[in-house]
Amino acid sequence: MSIEERFNKAVWLIRNGPPKDSDNDTKLGYYKYFKQATVGDNTTSKPWAVQLEASAKWNAWDSVKGMSKEDAMKAYVDLLTKSDPDWESHPKLAEYKP
Repeated sequence: MSIEERFNKAVWLIRNGPPKDSDNDTKLGYYKYFKQATVGDNTTSKPWAVQLEASAKWNAWDSVKGMSKEDAMKAYVDLLTKSDPDWESHPKLAEYKP
């Protein structure tokens, strides 16, 4: 299975699987790798510092500037694998349609 197929499967499970208790750093990790893999480098203007959530997301995404699409996909999958080593055999994935 290619990294893109595993990435798409991981994204689907994060969106459709049971809710996880993830800390903000983990959520930002998923966010930055997803954005880098699907959009590329952050070229948006930096939000105001008082926009806490938007600033945190912007900073996270900007921290992976220059990372390749494939490396971002791999990092996303690795992040999920670190929190759930058996995620690829999750029963919810029976509903996944590529």
